[in-house]
Amino acid sequence: MGMMDSAPKRLTSFVDGGIVAHEGAALDLVRPQDGTVHAHLVEAGAAGVDAAVASALVAFKANRKSTIAQRVAWLRAAQAAVAREADLIADMICADVGKPIRLAKFEAGRSAHFLDATAGALANMPAGEVVPVDAAANGAGHFGFTRRVPYGVVGAITPFNAPANLLVQKVAPAIAAGNAVVVKPAPSGTRTALAFARILAESGLPKGLFNVVTGDRETALALAAHRDVGAVSFTGGTTAGEALVRAAGVKKFCSELGSNAANLVLADADLDDAAKKIASAGFEASGQQCVSAQRVLVDRSVMEAFAVKLVAAASALKVGAAEDPATDVGSMVHRAAADRVMSMCADAIAHGGRYLLEPKQEACIVSPGILADVPRAARLWQEEVFGPVVILVPFDGLDAALEMANDSPFGLQGSVFTASLASAMRVSEEFDVGALWVNEASRFRLDMYPFGGMKLSGTGREGVRYAIEELSQLKFTGFKP
Repeated sequence: MGMMDSAPKRLTSFVDGGIVAHEGAALDLVRPQDGTVHAHLVEAGAAGVDAAVASALVAFKANRKSTIAQRVAWLRAAQAAVAREADLIADMICADVGKPIRLAKFEAGRSAHFLDATAGALANMPAGEVVPVDAAANGAGHFGFTRRVPYGVVGAITPFNAPANLLVQKVAPAIAAGNAVVVKPAPSGTRTALAFARILAESGLPKGLFNVVTGDRETALALAAHRDVGAVSFTGGTTAGEALVRAAGVKKFCSELGSNAANLVLADADLDDAAKKIASAGFEASGQQCVSAQRVLVDRSVMEAFAVKLVAAASALKVGAAEDPATDVGSMVHRAAADRVMSMCADAIAHGGRYLLEPKQEACIVSPGILADVPRAARLWQEEVFGPVVILVPFDGLDAALEMANDSPFGLQGSVFTASLASAMRVSEEFDVGALWVNEASRFRLDMYPFGGMKLSGTGREGVRYAIEELSQLKFTGFKP
């Protein structure tokens, strides 16, 4: 199942410990680097979702009394198994998504680490609390406590851009909280998801606790709407998120949606450090991450000097074949994505923007682009580009910087580069994002802090402990001894 596969395969769901055959419309999956069809993705649809959820519900009921120690053991065994097969996983990500192999190997390793971190957090996190019910007069002589209980079956819908990491960010916390989980991966992340399902089953995870359904929109909507799915966790675009939350109805819905990340560079910033980090955040992995740098707001007094440094840092990145370990910027996920990025650049130029570094397209590969003089009416200001393009915008004073940073329907993660604690704290207070990094660019992420958005960037938080909390619910019990 590595990069050298030739004949296209039919990809169908993994349910109850093994691959299941089902009939449905088939979508050709095209490798972005060479345009070859490598698989036919079969739409599971409502019938496939019914079978996967039924299996998960049986597995949940059979394992609902599993101890924390047992779940920790499952996660630790899964971590060891994923670590053993990390190279296979990396090869799949590289081949199917076009992510440069160096970054794909990092992602595969991070996925194993996340399973281990989840096991560690589960073993040590508080499971509830005693409630002071005698704070009410008629609570005298009573005792109350809370505990965390699972939802049952969690439906998880994952994106293409980090098909291992963003899968395990949902699967591990769901299992840690005592749930079963059914995943509908993005089409180009399907082989990776199926590999994870196999690896975790072989590591000893009970059958049915982790099922995968294959397909696209139809299957995703069926999973979100299913009566026996107690909670849904989705990472993807805002438009898809809105459709899924309508399908889900009143059930718990966690979402990490779109972004248009602003990175602020103040006059007292270390410009060399900021340029290098923002270039990496904007262009590596072809900018196809929700927290990739897009709007770079720079104090006018250092704008010219910073622009030179950013162009140099971007130009130093290697654009090329994803399987080359030296490549920083490989293919975008498909030709339509590359075409969209170029059309957004053309729109910015039509609105009066100019290139400081002009992006070049060759099939699915787009080289880094840096634009200046892009007005707010342009799509590059308003929308998520999800590609290797940034715009440089000067500001005069922190008031103006914050106003521009907040001029977005999104608010996922942002950054500010400054040597001033006072400036950093003001940005922390007034920049409407779910997470802020000071002196790291917007793509910097660690797995232990709460990660999620404000505004149209979603609801709920991921990150080890926080995801376990999101995928469990508080239950209160009161006593009159």
